Amino acid sequence: MSVAPPSGSSDSSAAGPGPRMPQLLAAMRSVGSGLELRSTLDRICETAADLAGARYAAIGVVAEEGDGLAEFVFHGVDAATARRIGRLPDGRRGLLGALIREPEPVMLEDLGEDPRSCGLPEHHPPMRGFLGVPIRVQGEIFGNLYLAGKRGDDPFDSDDLALVRVLATEAGIAIGNARLYEAARQRERWIDGSVAVTTALLSGGDADDALQVVAEQARRLSGAAAGIVLLPADEGGLEVVAVASDLPTGLLGAVVPPESQIVAELLDGQAVFVMDAATDSRMLTAYASRYGPTMMVPLQSDGRFLGTLVTPRAPGAPAFTRAERTLAVRFAAQAALALIMAETQRDRERLAVFEDRDRIARDLHDVVIQRLFATGLMLEGAQHRSVVPEVREGVGKAVDELDVTIQEIRTAIFALQQGPAQPPSGLRTRVLREINTAAVPLGFKPAHRFTGPVDTAVGDLTGKNLIAALREALSNAFRHAGATRIEVVVDATVTLADGLPGVRLTVADDGVGIAEGGRRSGLRNLARRAESLGGASRLEPGVGENGGGTTVVWEAPY
Repeated sequence: MSVAPPSGSSDSSAAGPGPRMPQLLAAMRSVGSGLELRSTLDRICETAADLAGARYAAIGVVAEEGDGLAEFVFHGVDAATARRIGRLPDGRRGLLGALIREPEPVMLEDLGEDPRSCGLPEHHPPMRGFLGVPIRVQGEIFGNLYLAGKRGDDPFDSDDLALVRVLATEAGIAIGNARLYEAARQRERWIDGSVAVTTALLSGGDADDALQVVAEQARRLSGAAAGIVLLPADEGGLEVVAVASDLPTGLLGAVVPPESQIVAELLDGQAVFVMDAATDSRMLTAYASRYGPTMMVPLQSDGRFLGTLVTPRAPGAPAFTRAERTLAVRFAAQAALALIMAETQRDRERLAVFEDRDRIARDLHDVVIQRLFATGLMLEGAQHRSVVPEVREGVGKAVDELDVTIQEIRTAIFALQQGPAQPPSGLRTRVLREINTAAVPLGFKPAHRFTGPVDTAVGDLTGKNLIAALREALSNAFRHAGATRIEVVVDATVTLADGLPGVRLTVADDGVGIAEGGRRSGLRNLARRAESLGGASRLEPGVGENGGGTTVVWEAPY
């Protein structure tokens, strides 16, 4: 066993690069030829192995906390062997851990004889000679460069050490440049994401869709397995109101209990970072076992707390860096400001709508009903003066129709005057309201049918998403289908594919159908809403001739 002499030693065995100087210069040019951090690390490993004649090379990137390895990049071990070996070294023990604690060059004739070595894992290729050199970036330890298994089974010598130390210095410069480039790109991505969120939120739309935009952007920017938005729940704790994930999570509507220590910190506006959600004792929900490193940052602006943005990564994924945490906190603050601005904008629009509704209600009451009432009196007078039975009967029917019309207008006036603070209507009433609203741009009133206990069986969360799905389907029929006939069915007696009781919304039209290559964002919104509740959405033939048109089927558990 031999240990490398310290830097600046007068040991004559450290002979230096010597005749391999051209090879070293070529290696230095190769190491500094790119800006992508991961490709730079790969290139350093390959170049170092070629330079020292080693079969294997690796770089262990030291974690920010300095207690292990955040990343392990290797060269010389094929993918099949790497899969058999399994878990990569974490640098918390053995020789790799010793090199983290004492970042000095190490050269060994036989790796297995070193007392700091804890042996190689099963399926690992045999290794004897070992050479380890620290890599410093701007004076700070970035990681260590490891070489093993010199070709010909010769031990590494002082020339190899001198060459690799020079290469490690150049590698530190290249890694520093790559990290600056990566940091600049990362900041640019997060800034672009913040701009996208602000633009989407201020362009109008439903509040739930706004929260979904925040969740989707946060997940994309952080490289997380999911993006989750939680808002304070009425019963205490935090409720999941938006989820962005490639896989169904069943998280929507889940409540994190108020007794959780993390909930108390989040409600206090603090950011919480968890190294492994599956093993952290503070995580009280069963969903935490699915995830690894997790960021939980507050959605707050100007001291106003709106909720929490959660971005969990998959188990075994790299922990979030200090830079990622800082960028996530800033993104959440910007998103919170955009949400507040969007809320203010919606309040102004809502106030304008209510003012307009009040005006319309007054006009209907003071002008239209009075004129209809006067017309009815005139018709009754004409009815009494007429001597022709058929005329008297026809005028009587017209008077009856006017009475019905007056009652319907009075009902409409009551609906127009209903304020936002009044108790919400039942699901059946809300469905009818959407149908009546859609009748104006459509030019006709869609047919409708209800089956089962629609008002009592369907929960608030499912009902709210069903109304949003109905609104989307009717909007698509008006804007794209050119339909002349629409049928709406709400059935609360269905059994879903997984055996759960549920509600099914069916909106069928006789329009032109969906064009090949046409926009399908609305259909994706329908599917996302259903899947977030554990349901599904699909398309079927419509009610036109020969099955023309489109039928949207949307279903979810109660």
